[in-house]
Amino acid sequence: MSGNSNNGGGPCGACKFLRRKCLNGCVFAPYFDSEQGTAHFAAVHRVFGASNASKLLLRIPSHKRLDAVVSICYEALARVRDPVYGCVGHIFALQQQVVNLQAELAYVRANISIMQRLPPPPPPPPVEAQTPAASVVNLDASSDALASLSNVSVQFDPLQPQDTVSWWNSIDDELEDGDVLALAKEFVARYLPGVRFRPPSPH
Repeated sequence: MSGNSNNGGGPCGACKFLRRKCLNGCVFAPYFDSEQGTAHFAAVHRVFGASNASKLLLRIPSHKRLDAVVSICYEALARVRDPVYGCVGHIFALQQQVVNLQAELAYVRANISIMQRLPPPPPPPPVEAQTPAASVVNLDASSDALASLSNVSVQFDPLQPQDTVSWWNSIDDELEDGDVLALAKEFVARYLPGVRFRPPSPH
């Protein structure tokens, strides 16, 4: 379909389909070319007839004939595809699609309105770091344990080298007598206060 006259010298698509000579001033020549116009005019001739289409175009002003030819061709092709409903079936399908899209749009707008009316969710509670606190507690516990060990060690009176030598010199004679139990009891009483001496059981 074309909006220009047939300048190639051959017949237009309508006259080519009708197998007649394309005369000067043919009403179909500006709109049906010799290539694709033949198929389009075949549908128009099948549905409306060439004579009826020619009379329709002659009653329309020349500046509106192109829109009329487009509408005639669309309706003719639709009627060929769907002989029962023609272009009405296509129009009905498009209208149904518009209705479905409008319903979907209304549903989305309603959801957006509901979401805008809802109060904002509360902020999540702050997450407390448990690992550093646990490490501090463990550190305090270990410090207390070390302090208790140091306190236990303080309770014992450490042996001084000079006292040990003098004490061994003073009891040297007693060792010769073999009174080992008395020596051990005196050692515990002097250097380990609070410790009860228990002699070994005889074998």
